[in-house]
Amino acid sequence: MTQQATSQPQTPQVHGGVSPKGWVPHPEGLEFEYLGITEVPPVRTEYRWCWDHQRRVHARVSAHEIPDTVIYVEHDPVYTAGRRTRPQAYPFDGTPVVPVDRGGEITWHGPGQLVGYPIVFLQRGIGVVDYVRRVEESIIRLLASYDLQAGRVPGRTGVWFPSDGTGPERKICAIGIRVSRQTAMHGFALNIDPQTTGFDNIIPCGIADADVTTMARELRRVHGPEARIPGLVEVARSLEPILTEMMAFRPYRMSPDIPRRSHPPFLHPID
Repeated sequence: MTQQATSQPQTPQVHGGVSPKGWVPHPEGLEFEYLGITEVPPVRTEYRWCWDHQRRVHARVSAHEIPDTVIYVEHDPVYTAGRRTRPQAYPFDGTPVVPVDRGGEITWHGPGQLVGYPIVFLQRGIGVVDYVRRVEESIIRLLASYDLQAGRVPGRTGVWFPSDGTGPERKICAIGIRVSRQTAMHGFALNIDPQTTGFDNIIPCGIADADVTTMARELRRVHGPEARIPGLVEVARSLEPILTEMMAFRPYRMSPDIPRRSHPPFLHPID
C-alpha cells in the first residue's frame, strides 16, 4: 500500500513588509459565526437556507467588506452531492439529494456532526490545494488535542484514521470546497457523535474501500466505553485558534500521512 507522500504546497509570504505581486488589501483576522448550536436547546439549520447564507457572506468577504468568516452549524439530515458525484453513488433507496457547486462527491450531514464553512479570501498565489491542506491540518491538530492520531491518505482529501490491520482506513472529516472570486466557500464536516447510519445508504465521498468514523467512536477505542465525548460547541471553540493560525497562511509544518497497513478486503455495503 505504499504511495507517494502528500506534498506540502508553498505559500507566498510577505517579506520585509513587502507583499507579493498581485496581493490586495483585505480585512485582517478570522471571525466565527455560530448558527443555532449555541442556543438552548441547540437549533439545527436547514441546508438550503445555510447555503444561501454562505453566499451572502461570501459576497461580502470577496468584496473585502468583512474579514474571513467561519460559519459553524449542525444540519438537519441531508445528502449533498458535489460536482464529481457519480450516479451510482447516490442513495440506494432513492432518498432526495441536494446537488451543490462544491468539489468532491456525495456525503451526509446531520445531528452530531460539526459542519464548518470557512469563507476565506485567497490572495494571488495561494492555491486551492494549499488551502485544503491547511483545513486538513486544522482538523488533524484539533484531534491530536484529544489524543487522537489522525492524518491524511495520499491522493485522498479529508482526515483519516489508519487501518488497525483488521478493518479499513476510516474517514472522520470530509472536505469539499468551491472557489469563486478568489474566495473559498463550503468547507468541512467533522463527525463528532452522529448516528453513522446515514452513511450506510451511500458510498461516502465515492470511496467504497474505506469506512466512516466519529470522534466518539475513536475516543472509546482509546479510552474505553466511559470516555468523555465532547459536544459540538466545545469542539468548535477548540478549533477556533487552530483555524485562525492556519488561515493566516503563515509557514507551518504539515503533519505526516497516516501509516498504510494491509487489511482484509472491504467494500462499502450497497444494499
